[in-house]
Amino acid sequence: MLETHKGSCLCGAVKFEMQGEFKKFFLCHCSRCRKISGSAHCANLFAPGGKLSWLQGEDKLSFYKLEGANFARQFCSICSSTMPIYVESRDMVVLPAGCLDNDIDIKPQAHIFTESKGNWDDILNDTNTFENMPS
Repeated sequence: MLETHKGSCLCGAVKFEMQGEFKKFFLCHCSRCRKISGSAHCANLFAPGGKLSWLQGEDKLSFYKLEGANFARQFCSICSSTMPIYVESRDMVVLPAGCLDNDIDIKPQAHIFTESKGNWDDILNDTNTFENMPS
């Protein structure tokens, strides 16, 4: 039986369902992922043979491909949330973990492209943590 995962963008305009199994979960620190996320890394799940269905808002999706590179993103044109993308040449769904609305069993398996990480990234595990916004 295929696993079914559901997700959406921040504003709720785009909703999707993905059937398939996540085989890889990487935290990518490349400069492109840092730029597109505005953060230390992107958290991407990879589902070879996954089937992606748009339940709502497919017309709200925008697509960006970096010219001359193997780098593309699909996102909500209203709130800019990164959405899954089907990579036809690899028959694979690449799904940003943060857009899922359900829990998953797979844990991140590796930090990748760490040679590109920000010089401030090394201390992230040493900083204070708060369950909510600190006062």
